[in-house]
Amino acid sequence: MATSLHLPISISATSSSSLRARNTRKFAAFCSINAKAKVKIPIPPINPKDPFLSRLSSVAANSPETLLNRPVQNSDSLPYLDLFDEPKLMATPAQVERSVSYNEHRPRKPPPDLPSLLLHGRIVYIGMPLVPAVTELVVAELMYLQWMDPKQPIYIYINSTGTTRDDGETVGMESEGFAIYDAMMQLKNEIHTVAVGAAIGQACLLLSAGTKGKRFMMPHAKAMIQQPRVPSSGLMPASDVLIRAKEVMTNRDILIKLLAKHTGNSVEAVTNVMRRPYYMDSTTAKEFGVIDKILWRGQEKIMSDVASPEEWDKKAGVKVVDELSL
Repeated sequence: MATSLHLPISISATSSSSLRARNTRKFAAFCSINAKAKVKIPIPPINPKDPFLSRLSSVAANSPETLLNRPVQNSDSLPYLDLFDEPKLMATPAQVERSVSYNEHRPRKPPPDLPSLLLHGRIVYIGMPLVPAVTELVVAELMYLQWMDPKQPIYIYINSTGTTRDDGETVGMESEGFAIYDAMMQLKNEIHTVAVGAAIGQACLLLSAGTKGKRFMMPHAKAMIQQPRVPSSGLMPASDVLIRAKEVMTNRDILIKLLAKHTGNSVEAVTNVMRRPYYMDSTTAKEFGVIDKILWRGQEKIMSDVASPEEWDKKAGVKVVDELSL
C-alpha cells in the first residue's frame, strides 16, 4: 500500500526535474547563439527630459540601497511611494513635454477645474438656476473666501434664472436664494456683484444685495423681478396646496421687502412693478436702484471727456441768467 501511494509522486517529481533540465539546456543554447551572433535586444528610445526617469536615476545614483533593498510593505503604503513627491489636488494647468517614446505624454501635474481657478481669483460664478447643489457650492465658496482673507473683496458674477427655468417652471425652493442672501449678509468682506446675461427673480435680489457702489451690470444684460411661483402640486391634497400657497405668499412679501431695502424704493412701488414680470435693461436697472454702474470698457474715459452743460453754453455764447437775480 505504501509503495503504491509513493509511486505516482516519484514519477511526477522525475518528470518535473527532467522538464526543468530540458528548458535550462534550451535557454543556454539560445544565449550561446545570441552571444556568437552578437544580437542586441531592441530597447525603445528614452526621453532624457522625462522627469520620472530623472528622479529615478537620481535616487539610484545617490542611494541605490533604496531600490535594491525592497522595503517592508504594509497595507497603508504602496511600493516605493516615498521616492516621488506626493500628488497635489490643485495645481497650475497641466504641462506636457514632447516625447520620443511610447506613453510619455503624461502631465506633470493634474489639470485644475475651472471653479477652483475662479475661486483662486476670489470669483464666485453663479451660472445655473438656484437648485440645492448650486446653493451648497456658492455658500461654501463664500465662507471659504472670508476665511482666507476677510478684508479682500469677493466678486460674484451672476447669470441665473433664479429658482425657475427660462420657461418659468419652478426648479428650486425660494429658500435657496434666501440662503445665499443670508450668507452674503453675514460676510465681513466687500461683495462686488456683476450681472452677465440675466439676473431673474432671486438672482436679481442677489445682484442688488452687493455692497453699495459695487453693484455692476454688463451693457446688454437683463434683470427681472417677479412673484414666486407655486411648485407643481398635482399629487397634493387640497389642504396641502393651500399651505404651500400661503408659504409662497410669505416668500413674496419677504422678497418685496428685501428688494425695497436694497434698491431704495418703497414697498408699494416694488409691489406694483412685481404684479407682472418686470424686465429691466442695464439703464432701467440703474434707475430702479438694482445696480450702481454699467460696465462698459472705456465708458469712464468717454464720459470724462464730455463737457459740462455750463461749458457748452459758454462756448455757444449763451448767457446764463441766475434765477435768484430775477
